[in-house]
Amino acid sequence: METRQRFADKIDWGLLFLLMLFFIVSAMGISSAQTSGQYGTNFVIRQAFWYVVGGIIIGAALFLDSDQYKRLAWYIYGAGIFLLVLLLISPESIAPHRNGAKSWFMLGPLGSIQPSEFMKTFLILALARVITNHHELNPRKTVQTDFQLLIKIGLTTLLPLAFIMQQPDLGTSLVILAIMTGIILVSGITWKLIVPIYASIGVLGAGILSLVIWAPQLLEKYLNVKPYQFGRIYAWLDPYNYAKLEGFHLINSLNAIGSGQIFGKGYSDREVYIPENHTDFIFSVIGEEYGFIGASVVISLYFLLIYHLTKTALDTKEPFNAYVCAGIISMITFHVFQNIGMTIQLLPITGIPLPFISYGGSSLMGNMLALGLVFSMRFHHKTYMFSSEDS
Repeated sequence: METRQRFADKIDWGLLFLLMLFFIVSAMGISSAQTSGQYGTNFVIRQAFWYVVGGIIIGAALFLDSDQYKRLAWYIYGAGIFLLVLLLISPESIAPHRNGAKSWFMLGPLGSIQPSEFMKTFLILALARVITNHHELNPRKTVQTDFQLLIKIGLTTLLPLAFIMQQPDLGTSLVILAIMTGIILVSGITWKLIVPIYASIGVLGAGILSLVIWAPQLLEKYLNVKPYQFGRIYAWLDPYNYAKLEGFHLINSLNAIGSGQIFGKGYSDREVYIPENHTDFIFSVIGEEYGFIGASVVISLYFLLIYHLTKTALDTKEPFNAYVCAGIISMITFHVFQNIGMTIQLLPITGIPLPFISYGGSSLMGNMLALGLVFSMRFHHKTYMFSSEDS
């Protein structure tokens, strides 16, 4: 017999509390960061506005349960593809090039919106449905059925990836690949297929990186790639030789985080200037002002978030929900690892924001939409009297 739950009992208060902590950290970081630039806008107020909009998105997400999301997955995915196509064919007055990429729709006073940020969550829904339907149709697993599933996952991912690369947006493209990889790892596909494929990709990537470093002339000769196009790679490996160009942000980021030491310099007591530090380099601001302690608190918040999402995935009885959680975990984990990694020279610099902390409406709304799915899972979770969990 199903038991009734009060509305308050259906809300994931733990996840809501984590979001409140992220907002506090975001507001403090952005408030300080914006004082170092010639900005005419109060980004804290805007970030608070986007958090409110994100809260509305989460509330709207509660109206649908997992069965409805599963049925609508392809329609949602199709809508995302339509927006990506529309973006590419729209005139400059609607979708201008910014920083060399055509990734945003301009919405007048509301600013801009980036469809690819929402496409990440749309893709997670589509991949979760692909895997769930495949397992329902193929209850008996074989290497052949696993290979078929791998092809389905690859094709579903390739379509949005191709349009995002056309913008071009390397950072979001990497996130898309990370989502696909994370979902593949939990999809039940045999390791006999996964290991050779990803080992080959790893060897290929290492080979390309080697050519970029030691033999760029070969890439220029045979692939018509110019050495300057790999400036970020060179600046990552040796930033001080590119101190006035691609290495400028990285050097200042290292100086900022290093100078923060254990306890930091205190709120608004920064000395290192990093352009646009309220967006991609917000972690550098936190590291300088609050030191190792403050940076550790931020990283701990992400550990708690990932733990919470993992627990939700393990608690759910719906395979579709588990795959959705896996995709969201992969997306957020890659965002955090890449963003923090690039500020400390662990990884090359890409335009990937720090989830829930960096300023940005599209990024925040996209992540809130993803968490809205998790809130929905808890909200519509059914409990039964005399279930095995209670015995």
